[in-house]
Amino acid sequence: MSRRVIVIGLDSAPPELLFGRMLEQMPNLAGMVEGGVHGPLRSCDPPITVPAWQVMSTSASPGRLGLYGFRHRRGYSYTEGWTPNSYSVRLPRVWDVLARHDKRSCLVGVPPGYPPKPMNGWSVSCFLTPPNAKQYTYPAELRGEIEELVGTYLFDVKFRVEDREILREQLFEMTEKHFDVVHHLAATKPWDFFMMVEIGVDRLGHAFWKFFDPEHPRYEPGNPYESVADEYYRLIDRRLGELLETLEDAVFLIVSDHGSKAMHGAFCINEWLIERGYLKLEEKPEGVVALDKAAVDWSATRAWGWGGYYARIFLNVEGREGQGVIPGNRYEEAREELAEELRTITRPDGERMRVEVFRPEEIYVAALGNPPDLMVYFDDLDWRSAGTVGHGGLYLSENDTGPDDSVHAMDGIFVLYDPARRYAHSVEGAGILDVAPTVLELMGVPAPGGMEGRPIELISKEEVLP
Repeated sequence: MSRRVIVIGLDSAPPELLFGRMLEQMPNLAGMVEGGVHGPLRSCDPPITVPAWQVMSTSASPGRLGLYGFRHRRGYSYTEGWTPNSYSVRLPRVWDVLARHDKRSCLVGVPPGYPPKPMNGWSVSCFLTPPNAKQYTYPAELRGEIEELVGTYLFDVKFRVEDREILREQLFEMTEKHFDVVHHLAATKPWDFFMMVEIGVDRLGHAFWKFFDPEHPRYEPGNPYESVADEYYRLIDRRLGELLETLEDAVFLIVSDHGSKAMHGAFCINEWLIERGYLKLEEKPEGVVALDKAAVDWSATRAWGWGGYYARIFLNVEGREGQGVIPGNRYEEAREELAEELRTITRPDGERMRVEVFRPEEIYVAALGNPPDLMVYFDDLDWRSAGTVGHGGLYLSENDTGPDDSVHAMDGIFVLYDPARRYAHSVEGAGILDVAPTVLELMGVPAPGGMEGRPIELISKEEVLP
């Protein structure tokens, strides 16, 4: 049996909030949870917006996609990088598979969605759209339809800012416009599959987490933004309710690419590598600078790192990098030595951090593109990785790239609600790779070979009653 399916992506929505204190303020979501299937949705490694939404859309790991974050090293360059776009994903997404079966799709804000690619349906680009982009829809004339509806379309907000009041206004305006467009397209286009991603949920966490979470290390009771999360999630729930009323025949999936939680601080990975003698600077920088702006002595450097939600470590290998110093026949030995040292990192109080070190080829079916030599999670991702140098210490209480209150967590959310069938059960062990096969099964389309996930088991209430 083929069903229409709509996927509502809430970027970074954590199960602890959505299935916890927020649920009583979100009656529409609560009804979907009560009558559907719900549970945590394990993200990919690393749990980052890009690649996670494409992992969800393709049922392929980041290694097979060759996507390890927002920015990637270009070849074996010391300083050059590249940013993924819609053409960086070469494996078929769920809407590509559906197109082969003459099914039409509608996409709004699914990253990386710029530039918009031709497809069997309609698309609106994502938060990676550059300012003043002339073309951000497919087909091109859809842009006029959108701007007639909402005026200037907002793809994102500047969220690492001190002025939270202006940000709050822009955040709510952006999300309302996104859902205006989603509701319009869902009601007027003859689609079979619909997917939208609301990036505002992520921005809410980064900008306001310390204001609404009493467990945050920098929480201040009685601050003026204590209720901002409640207000924002009520907005999301109201817009969900409108879609439920309009789309009485569609199966709804409410999902997130990963979760969020309070940021404890940032660990200065390159400062640590300098202390340990792995990274050499020709001179001490004046102030805090990005590593590619510092005077690095590459001929005496064995390893360096990138910042972000996790650390990417690169080794300087003879015959691979331009000024490589680690002999090729010592690569594995050097990599293991560094991994062991990384596992000894401590918190500011001297207690041992929970440091996880991964070799890309060991956690992925394949590690294509430009993978790092090592991937490092600090304290279950409670601590970010700071790649800048010149701090004079190893620990920062804030992000080194601007105000930021949250980090990413491994578990996102999964809710499946079918108005025509009652499930009313939770699901355990669901992963982000399982979403695309589940969508295809609901739509009566066979999954192509190569998908790494499997359909999530759905048990109707009639089947679980004695």
